[in-house]
Amino acid sequence: MRATIDGTVLAEAAEEDLVRIEGNWYFPPSAVAPGALVESPTPYTCPWKGACQYFDVLTPQGTRKDGAWSYPELYPSAVERVGRDFAGYVAFSPDITVGD
Repeated sequence: MRATIDGTVLAEAAEEDLVRIEGNWYFPPSAVAPGALVESPTPYTCPWKGACQYFDVLTPQGTRKDGAWSYPELYPSAVERVGRDFAGYVAFSPDITVGD
C-alpha cells in the first residue's frame, strides 16, 4: 500500500503491516518517507485513542497543513479495542490517496 499526493510517495508498506481504523489506513513509522512530515502544533485528543500528533505533509508542490496524524502514546484501552499496538503509526487525510 502507498500513500501518495501529487505524484509524491509519502509512505509505503505491505498491507499486512498497516492497521485499518475507522476507515483510515495507519502506516508504521518506518514506512513514512524521510522528510515527508513535519510536526504541526494543532491540538486534538481522541476520546478513545488519546492525544493526537498532527503533521504537515511536505511535497515538491507545497505543504498540506495537518495532512497526517498519529497517536504516539495510546490509551491502553485503544490497543485492546483494535487488537494491536498502533502507537506512532501514521494516517493520512482524505485528499491523500492510499491504495495499491
